[in-house]
Amino acid sequence: MSFLELKNIHKSYYMNKTPFPVLKGISLKFDRGEFVSILGESGGGKTTLMNIIGGLDAQYEGDVLLNGESLHHASVKQLDTFRRQTIGFIFQNFNLISHLSILDNVMVSLQMTKLSRKEQRDRATELLDQVGLKEHRHKHPNQLSGGQKQRVAIARALASDPDIIIADEPTGALDSQNTQEILALMDDIAASGKLVICVTHSQEVADHGTRIVHMADGLIDRDENLKDPFPVNDHAEMPAKHLGFMAMVRMALQHMRYNLGRNLLIIFGASIGIFSVILMLGLGRGVKGYINHEIYSQIKPTAVQVAQKTSSESPKKLEMKAADVQRLKKLDHVKKVQLGFYTQGAQVQHNGTSSTAQIVQTVTDQMLAKSVKKGHTPKTGEVMLGKDFAKKFNKKHPYKLVGKTVKVSLTAMDKNNIPTVMTKKLTVSGITDGSGGQLQTNLNTIKQMYQNKNLTFRANFATVDIAGFSHVTSVQDKIKAMKASNGKAQYQLTGAGAIVSTLNTYIQLAFYVLAAIAGISLLVSAIMIIVVLYISVSERTKEIGILRALGVRRRDIKNLFLSEAFFLGLFSSVLALAFTELVAVLANNVATKYIGYSIIGITGNYLIFGVVVAIVISLLAALAPSSRAAKLDPIEALAYE
Repeated sequence: MSFLELKNIHKSYYMNKTPFPVLKGISLKFDRGEFVSILGESGGGKTTLMNIIGGLDAQYEGDVLLNGESLHHASVKQLDTFRRQTIGFIFQNFNLISHLSILDNVMVSLQMTKLSRKEQRDRATELLDQVGLKEHRHKHPNQLSGGQKQRVAIARALASDPDIIIADEPTGALDSQNTQEILALMDDIAASGKLVICVTHSQEVADHGTRIVHMADGLIDRDENLKDPFPVNDHAEMPAKHLGFMAMVRMALQHMRYNLGRNLLIIFGASIGIFSVILMLGLGRGVKGYINHEIYSQIKPTAVQVAQKTSSESPKKLEMKAADVQRLKKLDHVKKVQLGFYTQGAQVQHNGTSSTAQIVQTVTDQMLAKSVKKGHTPKTGEVMLGKDFAKKFNKKHPYKLVGKTVKVSLTAMDKNNIPTVMTKKLTVSGITDGSGGQLQTNLNTIKQMYQNKNLTFRANFATVDIAGFSHVTSVQDKIKAMKASNGKAQYQLTGAGAIVSTLNTYIQLAFYVLAAIAGISLLVSAIMIIVVLYISVSERTKEIGILRALGVRRRDIKNLFLSEAFFLGLFSSVLALAFTELVAVLANNVATKYIGYSIIGITGNYLIFGVVVAIVISLLAALAPSSRAAKLDPIEALAYE
């Protein structure tokens, strides 16, 4: 049984559904140790026959048998394996990968073996030594002569120790001296027990082998043995596998380094979008933190004011009762609930000067002790004034009002809804740093003013003291979710806490919008990556054909381009993070100097988000170009110029 057998091979090309026969019934047998020259003029079908033998072309009639097993109905993956394990190609135009060194070109085939990285490097170096190029192993193809390039192609073809070497016009681009050297090398290959099939139109080259098969017009018109085949010795086959993950990663990085300038521009452009998004998120967090810091420096953050949720201004409907206090106390993480009273428009008189306080409120646990700049919080019969309001009575020395007596008048409605003025002399217990016309007093003081006029006092808010800042949001959400008997929301948050919550929502929303606008640049980055990768596919079409001829799978080709996209996304995100951190440090140094607070709050989650988004966008952008690369026909790709 012959090692390789062709049975009645027919092949036609079609133009407008019209067939043009190229091979018209080729039947041949080959054995290892032969150096077979397929001789004929151009257009006789030699290259087409070579592509069929090499597993590049599966669209033919007839059959190809390897050790008696048919290859005609082999799948794409099986043909990849066949080329990877059995075939070594030597091309007329060398077909070396330009961005790889000579050593790496030879190692492409070895990366699809089970040899270790060191063993691959050692074997590649040994093969280059055999072809006389060991000293040139770190050069690139454009630094070699034509004869040297062909020697590299021979070393690459031998790297995975295939049984069949197919050479397509291996000396067509060489001078006579290099031709003789290459033929001697191929003679040595056949002598090592391999089957060498050389496609040529040169009689001189054909005479060098052990056998000549002459083709003309798609038929064999002569099959001549020149000398006996070389003896064949059994040898252990080199274990093969598909292109590994790390091999793809190295190839991707090598190509990116080869086109470093262009890739740096892509990385820089893509990083701008990621930088903008992270910066907007960090700025939003910083601004929100600054506002919260300023507000909570005046009030206790764990104390929340709660009022009845109603649009009515009726004191009865606004009243917070003991039952409400008990209901709020039952919530988890609530330490204490205090009733309070709030109204507007109090008339204050002192030493013949009169002024109206815009806001009147009873003191609660929400007020921080440090906000009292002079004196103490009011007890029964006392009142505390805001600093700006106190200046109405003593412009230069507002703190001298502490201990003085002022007359406070409030207006309330009696049971017949007739306004009633309640007046009481109160001692100024302290001055706060609050701005505006603020006036704070004790709850019992307000109750006494109502009792003095026989009016019914109704508290209109409650202060809920929460155990720990981490529970504030959850308790607030529970309060807002509590229902009245009619099924509607019972309570609403009031005071500074409610303002902070609403303000935070608006701030966060505003910066999310800004981040989304900045994210438009990510779309531009994605389009840029798509365009660049499509260009890369076009530029590397021949490289793709070479890899496919060496047995690299379609999936590996796709993953190769996806790997490059992954690194584009990764490197752009790293650059974006560096930009962001730099800007954040500079901005926060300035902000700390002038407002005492870091205005850009970059978190680890934002950084992770930036990296993930950059990589995902790059990979999505690479899907179409990488799929196109994987679908390229290897024969057409090899012929691409």
